Amino acid sequence: MPLVKFNVPQSLSQQRLAGLCDAVHEALVATANVPPDDRFHVVYRHDASSLLIDPAFMGITRGPEAVIVEITFRMGRTQQQKQALFRGIARLALARAGMRPYDVMIVLTENTSLDWSFGGGVAQYAEAPVPV
Repeated sequence: MPLVKFNVPQSLSQQRLAGLCDAVHEALVATANVPPDDRFHVVYRHDASSLLIDPAFMGITRGPEAVIVEITFRMGRTQQQKQALFRGIARLALARAGMRPYDVMIVLTENTSLDWSFGGGVAQYAEAPVPV
């Protein structure tokens, strides 16, 4: 189960945001063994003073609609899967949202099965469900 956080400029249209969300989810399903119905997204819209992205870090030119996508999921993906995920998101962000691939920064964070509770005070991946 990934939890995906999108940090986007306020100026990004709802249509492009929806396309970006779809692109990330589609890439996760295609490359990281994520089930199609496992979609948990949180969107943060920022004004220019609260989304500060270097326009040229690492020699990559970024525009005013650059975004940061944070993906948290359980450990277990290979280096090849992660690289395929990055490429897939970049390709699909262009196709689904018209986003320049270099305007999409992605950060992956991994954790363990014990780090997730989907409700009821239970770590469902690590324990058998217990009635609340």
